[in-house]
Amino acid sequence: MLTANYLGPRQIGIRETEPRPPEPGQVQIQVAYTGICGTDLHIFHGHMDGRVSPPAIVGHEMSGVVVAFGDGVADDWQVGDHVTVMPLDWDGTCPACVAGNEHICQNLDFIGIDSPGALQRFWNVGADTLVRLPKDLRLDHAALVEPIAVAVHDVRRSELAAGDRAVVIGGGPIGVLIAAVAGHAGADVVLAEVDPQRRQAAADMGFTVLDPTATDQAEWVREWTGGAGADVVFEVSGAAAAVLAATDLVKVRGTLVVVAIHPQPRPVDLHRVFWRELRILGARVYRREDFERAVELLEQGAVPAGHLISHIEPITAVAEAFAALESGQAMKVLIDLAAEAPEEATA
Repeated sequence: MLTANYLGPRQIGIRETEPRPPEPGQVQIQVAYTGICGTDLHIFHGHMDGRVSPPAIVGHEMSGVVVAFGDGVADDWQVGDHVTVMPLDWDGTCPACVAGNEHICQNLDFIGIDSPGALQRFWNVGADTLVRLPKDLRLDHAALVEPIAVAVHDVRRSELAAGDRAVVIGGGPIGVLIAAVAGHAGADVVLAEVDPQRRQAAADMGFTVLDPTATDQAEWVREWTGGAGADVVFEVSGAAAAVLAATDLVKVRGTLVVVAIHPQPRPVDLHRVFWRELRILGARVYRREDFERAVELLEQGAVPAGHLISHIEPITAVAEAFAALESGQAMKVLIDLAAEAPEEATA
């Protein structure tokens, strides 16, 4: 089978290897689709070399079909089950785990970063990471469950309520998904994005969009909220200027949720935080209930999955897929793992 491997900064390559049988407690998944995301780009740029040792098979957003089991896997899983993977392996013993925060374990193995990921046709993972998918859910759409779970967790973390007003800064895939989840929860949402193509894509999906390069967004938000400011602001862009401006958009005792990965420290207007008694929250990964809710939202059509998926490429074009995502010309890029073996029946 072919695997996509991080080989060093700005190097992604294809290697051929033999599938290994699953070990005890593992399930082997025939991967259908794997998404490439912003975290994968951080790996590609070399920003995570402290965790990722080349050659490393990357990828953690996926969908697939169960094809084999190692010893000791519970009988409630069957060959042919459609699944995705919650790619977190925690130790269960650190202070975070003991406190009930296993998803941000202090020794967390994020599968697809710290250990081999889903850009391979046959992937062996612990059975406890599986999340069941409905058989009638399209497997290309199901590859979005992981990023949807990110958005669900972000919105849950913010304590957003129906009727609240929310600003999402950054109109990439996660920003759009947060806007969709927040809107489905009953909030009034505006999405701020500097890139005209992403603004147009979000507008085409029905979102209210704002161009912060052409509009005084703080004044716009004040008018939109009757002078109060937004109940919640989600910073998803990863840009230093956005972080600095974000506190101007939040109401008294409002909430700023930091979603983006910032590889470097950023300036923050702490006087504004003090003056308005703002909350600043980090939101990282997800819990199992976020994954299960993500599956429900996808089933209900609450997420514009078809509009988000802009490119589907075979694994042999993975370098081109990374380039498309890096250029900003794509929203969500999927790798079709079945395309390397057209003689196989696809699920």
